[in-house]
Amino acid sequence: QVQLVESGGDSVQAGGSLRLSCTSSGSVDCIGWFRQAPGKEREGVALIGLLSGTTLYHPSVKGRFTIARDNAKNAVYLQMNNLNPDDTAKYYCAQLSPCLLLAKHADIWGQGTQVTVSS
Repeated sequence: QVQLVESGGDSVQAGGSLRLSCTSSGSVDCIGWFRQAPGKEREGVALIGLLSGTTLYHPSVKGRFTIARDNAKNAVYLQMNNLNPDDTAKYYCAQLSPCLLLAKHADIWGQGTQVTVSS
């Protein structure tokens, strides 16, 4: 029933920043950000509980990325700072049930937005 739409992906130089947005057509309880580079498995980046505000980050992005919510707008944001080429991937948001940062728990996916970081 809920639809998710990502936006904000772009090409950026190493060290730059981007903010990704995930907008939901309705209220959700838990949203995760995932990314997938060509030839690699999809990996969890961060999640947030929409009601509790609880967050979790993959160690590779901890301290550089920040996930936040705006419940009034049914939106989740991923602020990405100090980007490096290893962050290059297509980024997806997903509704998670249960609220664990695993792709197998995603029951709704957005279409994805491309992030490309050049060196």
